[in-house]
Amino acid sequence: MGQTLPKPALRPFLPDDVPVLAAIFTASIEQLTGDDYSEVQQQAWMEAAEDEEFGKRLASDLTLIATLEGSPVGFASLRGADHIRMLYVHPAVAGQGIATMLVDALEKLAGSRGAKSLSVDASDTAEGFFAKRGYTAQQRNSITINDEWLANTTMKKTLGAVP
Repeated sequence: MGQTLPKPALRPFLPDDVPVLAAIFTASIEQLTGDDYSEVQQQAWMEAAEDEEFGKRLASDLTLIATLEGSPVGFASLRGADHIRMLYVHPAVAGQGIATMLVDALEKLAGSRGAKSLSVDASDTAEGFFAKRGYTAQQRNSITINDEWLANTTMKKTLGAVP
């Protein structure tokens, strides 16, 4: 017989979450982005979690935490009314609907804040995920993180009426 998996839940960000979210951030980059970014690029990207600005970014955005049995397993943040700033899921639960649940919630929140569309600067690793959700590529970007160049794609989705 199949084992029933715990049901994920969402809750708001709390300041005490910063260390565990930093760990999810680094594990996600280290284990999920290797096909798209070099080790040097990954290292530069992961170092952003060591910066005290990391917690400030989480606190300044509307950040949601996905939990399984009360433990954080992923997070996403909405900057302003219409931009997904971060979306990271622990590799142990990747592909289990956690990112979908987080983005569904952000799309609803953005709509309730009056946004007509939602944008994201998607990593090359996340671009396919967002494309499947109806986001379309607007432009390619090269950004510098800790003296390393990384590419991403600005994607946008028009938010429709709730059926």
